[in-house]
Amino acid sequence: MAKYGKKYQDAVKLIEAEKAYDPAEGIELVQKTSVTKFDGTVEVAVRLGVDPKYPDQQVRGAVVLPHGTGKSKTVLVFAKGDKAKEAEEAGADFVGAEELVSKIQGGWTEFDVAVATPDMMGTVGRLGKILGPKGLMPNPKVGTVTLDVTRAINEIKAGKIEYRTDKAGNIHAPIGKVSFEADKLMDNFHTLIETLIKVKPSGAKGQYIKAITLSTTMGPGVPVNILKATSAKKD
Repeated sequence: MAKYGKKYQDAVKLIEAEKAYDPAEGIELVQKTSVTKFDGTVEVAVRLGVDPKYPDQQVRGAVVLPHGTGKSKTVLVFAKGDKAKEAEEAGADFVGAEELVSKIQGGWTEFDVAVATPDMMGTVGRLGKILGPKGLMPNPKVGTVTLDVTRAINEIKAGKIEYRTDKAGNIHAPIGKVSFEADKLMDNFHTLIETLIKVKPSGAKGQYIKAITLSTTMGPGVPVNILKATSAKKD
């Protein structure tokens, strides 16, 4: 059995057993129960009523959070010619073609998001076994395979996050830092939840959103009232 420190145990005492909190209460409580000395990340875990092994029940995409995540992302762009120049001007941290592929094949992966122009995917495809398991492979479903590299870079830098169901049908996503103002975390929270509702797959039957939990880095989970989370509208 895992042993928890005093800070964690004290934080758990602030959470009422068997209670599902209003989103605003949940945000306030999750900030109070942060146990790290550093500025932890506030995360949302959503359990969906889907079975990802079926193509018509998979949930995957990306969304730009209105207030970002509080983390600056390092962006790599696979591009050539004018598109490479465009990527550099848009603020990409690394830009290149075959030379970047070779560097990554050598074990280098010091970036958070990879973007590629469509013409580069034949070359980038060789990196599937390296980038795929790390969640770094460019994918048109999340807007990282595109000719509009400027828009892609701007959105990522502004706070675009990717979401994807795991094998159990859960989605885990960051919505900001503990130090964020509560209303900004609320905006980000509702943006994510509303997006997940919009992308409900055709094969999902019965209750779609089964559980929502807020937590911070290394902190306890705070259950959120599903009805209020899915019916509330952003101001």
